[in-house]
Amino acid sequence: MLYKAREIEIGNIPLGGNNPVRIQSMCSTNTMDTFATVDQSIRMVEAGCEYVRITAPGVKDAENLYKIKNELHKKGYNNPLIADIHFNPKAAEVAAGIVEKVRINPGNYVDKRQTKAINYSQKEYDQELERIEERLFPLIEICKKKSTAMRIGINHGSLSDRIINRYGNTANGMLESAIEFIKICENFNYRNIVLSMKSSNIRVMLQATRLLVKKMIELRMDYPLHLGVTEAGSGEDGRIKSAIGIGSLLQQGIGDTIRVSLTEDPEFEIPVAKAIVKNYALNRTSNNSYYNSNNFFEHNSENYEYSKRKSISVRNIGGSNKAVLISNQKLLDEDYLFKNKKITENETKSSFPIFNTKEYLQKTNKAEFHFININLNQDLPLEESFIEKIKSDETAVLIAEANKNSGFEDFKTFFEKLNKENCQNAVILKKTYKNQNINELVIQSSVDFGSLLIEGFGDGIWINSDFDEKTVNLNQLALGILQACGSRISKAEYIACPSCGRTLFDIQKALEKIQNATKHLKGLKIAVMGCIVNGPGEMADADYGYVGAGPGKITLYKNKQIIKKNIEQEKAIEELIKLIEESEIEGIKGIREI
Repeated sequence: MLYKAREIEIGNIPLGGNNPVRIQSMCSTNTMDTFATVDQSIRMVEAGCEYVRITAPGVKDAENLYKIKNELHKKGYNNPLIADIHFNPKAAEVAAGIVEKVRINPGNYVDKRQTKAINYSQKEYDQELERIEERLFPLIEICKKKSTAMRIGINHGSLSDRIINRYGNTANGMLESAIEFIKICENFNYRNIVLSMKSSNIRVMLQATRLLVKKMIELRMDYPLHLGVTEAGSGEDGRIKSAIGIGSLLQQGIGDTIRVSLTEDPEFEIPVAKAIVKNYALNRTSNNSYYNSNNFFEHNSENYEYSKRKSISVRNIGGSNKAVLISNQKLLDEDYLFKNKKITENETKSSFPIFNTKEYLQKTNKAEFHFININLNQDLPLEESFIEKIKSDETAVLIAEANKNSGFEDFKTFFEKLNKENCQNAVILKKTYKNQNINELVIQSSVDFGSLLIEGFGDGIWINSDFDEKTVNLNQLALGILQACGSRISKAEYIACPSCGRTLFDIQKALEKIQNATKHLKGLKIAVMGCIVNGPGEMADADYGYVGAGPGKITLYKNKQIIKKNIEQEKAIEELIKLIEESEIEGIKGIREI
């Protein structure tokens, strides 16, 4: 059964159906500062933002959306506005009468927050759902009357205690939360709905979104989807994370609107979003844009959970080894350098031959260790004689190569053939990029390699480009992609929100200072969060957390525990560094996967 989203009206820019993938972002200004918010909204729109999201934490903020909207209209800007709501149903009801769309989070919109776990009986659980339905009804009625759209935004970091107690803090919990709210809306004949399943963990975001699509197919629902990786951070790493999560779904026909969440000014998110959509959104008017619930790699489980393809270990490649790099640039000891048509292991300085498929079939002598380059544009479908030979050759590592115009489907066909034939040779993923700018290279390589690695395919990567070492560090880019996918940890990692009107300190400067002080701590994970809305949840697997607690106040976490509360902002980074330094070395240098 095929899935295609319905079209819904959001002001003058419809969403879903055959419409192009829409791009949005969110203001980082104080909503009560009308002119600052208007000015930033205009910069976003002029950069290519179609929907402008603005936080409305309280009723006064929601009421001020009227002034912001009027000022934008006076200046000739009529893009739809979206009110972002947390905790406050009344603010949502006010905003729904003003803007074109409201975003609510089921995890903190109505559900009670408990201080300890409660095991709900089925009767108690049903009573809670009745209470939620009663509380949501006024918002739904306003949305119906004003033709206002609603995004039901499920966030992995802020699932309700009720959901967590029954389903855990999991992708399945996210699914149940979404379906509950959809059914409530449908009970009142309201279907002007958009859905999102967001997480700072790419694997969770992908799994939850796919489970939701599968469930909607079963229930004959067709609501459009909003895609995003929350708290992706800044710079190259933030772009890599966002590109992998969003691009992996878009190239399979999933997604109707996207937001790239960077800890930077919102207008800088737009070019990244545009590049992802340009290269990876399928044609919305063709059948290729439909999502087939069975269109996944065969080795994946029914739950779409991550599982690594089994491969033979040879030297330090494949099996349980961490992913390696092959590169034309100088790199680390455990990796491989391509030079003079040979691949050299940096640690031993030993060189190994590379054969193409024809050369390999003609080869009679047995090499101890060698590479076989398979050009997916020329060598597919693989000959049966080739498959039979490599299946019995445990010294061979395959290099699956594609040019920039081929991608996911070619690799998918290749791996499906290997799986079908039970061929377990290790595989290095290779793609060649030419005549591109640096930003395009980062986005395209992140999606091309990341969409395979995140599915468990590939024992290493080789980014081949005409950029020289002085212009682009291809090895740094490759290691960033591997880290984002959890395939190899090589540096510290940061979970950082993009900021909004709820953030009461300069999060961009704070993140930069924290990165400069800790980036050398391999395997350390630090969360830098603007406020508590998603903070404690999204940073659940972080070693340390730096979270806004109020105007100029910061709370520090170690793992999930609060260590210091309401520290003055000026002293907070120093206190964080001190807290890290006081920890045992083994506790902060462990290599862990996402």
